Amino acid sequence: MQRRDFITSILGICTMSTHNTLVSLADTLPLLDYKMPVLFIGHGSPMNAIEDNEFSKRWQKMGAEIPQPKAVLCVSAHWLTRGTHITAMANPKTIHDFGGFPQALFDVQYPAKGSPQLAQEAKILIKSTEVGLDHDWGLDHGTWSVIRRMYPNADIPVLQLSIDYYKPPQYHYDLAKELAELRQKGVLIIGSGNMVHNLRMVGFPPGQERSRMGFNVEYGYDWALEMNVLFKKHIQDHNHRPLVDYKSLGNAATLAIPTPDHYYPLLYTLGLQDKEDNIAFFNDKAVAGSLTMTSVKIG
Repeated sequence: MQRRDFITSILGICTMSTHNTLVSLADTLPLLDYKMPVLFIGHGSPMNAIEDNEFSKRWQKMGAEIPQPKAVLCVSAHWLTRGTHITAMANPKTIHDFGGFPQALFDVQYPAKGSPQLAQEAKILIKSTEVGLDHDWGLDHGTWSVIRRMYPNADIPVLQLSIDYYKPPQYHYDLAKELAELRQKGVLIIGSGNMVHNLRMVGFPPGQERSRMGFNVEYGYDWALEMNVLFKKHIQDHNHRPLVDYKSLGNAATLAIPTPDHYYPLLYTLGLQDKEDNIAFFNDKAVAGSLTMTSVKIG
């Protein structure tokens, strides 16, 4: 056998072996006879991770209401990357990606396991782009602040999928559709951000002290309330086109979404919405003038 033919043969065997390994990994979670719901959660202030308030209590209640997941895959507004990546380590670290809060918040550790096998499965399912397997990131506060309230025992594997900040809205909406099979494998997919999120315009009712600790003061500017109503109507109607093309929604949308980091997680959840899915809103309030905690359960 000539050297070139030998090398070609060896490469073929290696490729087949790798393919078979990936296929076997794709079967790690069996298909169930039901689909997990999908959640978009307005996570708001990091303090919600340690405060017992109406928002965090509702997260806790949601964790008890829905079927127990085999794993959680979260798209957090706080992991922005070039390219799409997924955490693939066995033990993701707890990231404290904020400043100016009490030490008690920095002391929180959420020691949920990861799942390298599920990371590989998600990588296989996503065909539209190459997905990087990340071993450096971990769980940022957009993820653990919510999930520690839903699953306080940290006994469910948790992974994060990054947001490629250099891609347009349609990319994120379409990519999510490629993950739909995971719903039938017991994976709870969560988008964690805020539909309306303009920190530069945070404000409070007259007489209310402006501070980082007061971000849950119920108060909304007219444009924030207007967009909250419009977002909910389009979601309820399964009218996703204007939500993907949100810049066409006018000046109020520009104020509500000055940057798309906290909005993109919503597009991932909408991409997973089926025609037959029921829609339920919760934590449906505006706070600090220019933020909404409005959250959605799909399915």
